[in-house]
Amino acid sequence: MRYHIALVGRRNAGKSSLLNMIAGQQISIVSDIKGTTTDAVAKAYELQPLGPVTFYDTAGIDDGGELGAMRVKATRKVLFRSDMALLVVDEQGLYPSDIALVNEIRQMRMPILVVFNKADICTPKAEDIAFCQQQSLPFIVVSATTGLATKMLKQLIIDLAPAEYKQEPMLAGDLYQAGDVILCVVPIDMAAPKGRLILPQVQILREALDRSAIAMVVKETELEKALSVVTPKLVISDAQAIKQVAALVPASIPLTTFSTLFAHFKGDLATLAAGAEALDKLQDGNKVLIAEACSHNVQEDDIGRVKLPYWINSYTGKQLEFIVTSGHDFPDDLEQYALVIHCGACMFNRNEMLRRIHECQRRSVPITNYGVAISKLQGVLPRVLAPFNRSSQ
Repeated sequence: MRYHIALVGRRNAGKSSLLNMIAGQQISIVSDIKGTTTDAVAKAYELQPLGPVTFYDTAGIDDGGELGAMRVKATRKVLFRSDMALLVVDEQGLYPSDIALVNEIRQMRMPILVVFNKADICTPKAEDIAFCQQQSLPFIVVSATTGLATKMLKQLIIDLAPAEYKQEPMLAGDLYQAGDVILCVVPIDMAAPKGRLILPQVQILREALDRSAIAMVVKETELEKALSVVTPKLVISDAQAIKQVAALVPASIPLTTFSTLFAHFKGDLATLAAGAEALDKLQDGNKVLIAEACSHNVQEDDIGRVKLPYWINSYTGKQLEFIVTSGHDFPDDLEQYALVIHCGACMFNRNEMLRRIHECQRRSVPITNYGVAISKLQGVLPRVLAPFNRSSQ
């Protein structure tokens, strides 16, 4: 849910000093030695009224050598999952590498702010200012040493944030009204975290409270009894129980899954639903990528590594190869896969998920997510998608 802001630029441009200035505390190590920042440094921050953000101080984009190339690659991975970039420029002005980075960021359709740093020792070159004006690039002149223009810099970041980040995001809130009853079906199995609910379930419940709805939670074994005492406006099920739940919930009651809601909330539901149709086209020897956003201890009934491959093999009757990636790792050679099946991405921000979808589309590789794929495999995908068709009417 956080807005991710990457500080990028050449070595010694003052990225670390700028992060310290913004946060008002010593976050990153500052040194005159080039390449002091190696791995990205993250700082969570409340930037009101935008809300919670995370700033990333990154290694210099001009780092050299074998190790430097690895640092640059890590910087690009941070950039790939960011929502905004602050291009920090020092007294030497814009280099060709900076301009190339500007073009790269613009191709990612990401807001970019050029920050001319070190105003205490220099003024930006006239040609650099002219370049920003000609390219309609927002820019600001600051000094991370003296704190010059700190307040103005924060306001520019707020102003440049996309409108969707300034609005109240909705998971399921557009599918019900205040006072409606929503019923969440939450199996408690080996994969369920001890003593708590998983993030999507918590977020659904909190949203219902914020929207003055009546939220109820039951296990799938108590669903029939719950339906005998209440008629919910919406039923949201864990995808793994969707076939059982669909058999119990009357067709007149809208039904969907937590993972499908996240496909709607953090991705592109239409694209992910279309991607599920590729399950019908898989052939012997095809590779299927299982992409997980979080790292976790793998259980014997793990959804991504055990259950999904089993269900897909049973559904297709084909001999398939399943490859798993976790966290922010995502293959560069996507073309080798016949299908990408992604988790719900509750641990990613929306932009990272959208960029993964875009990369798959660019390489003509179908992509879907766990919940949508499971609903397809269980034969209930049209019903799970129906609530979203009603909400758009």
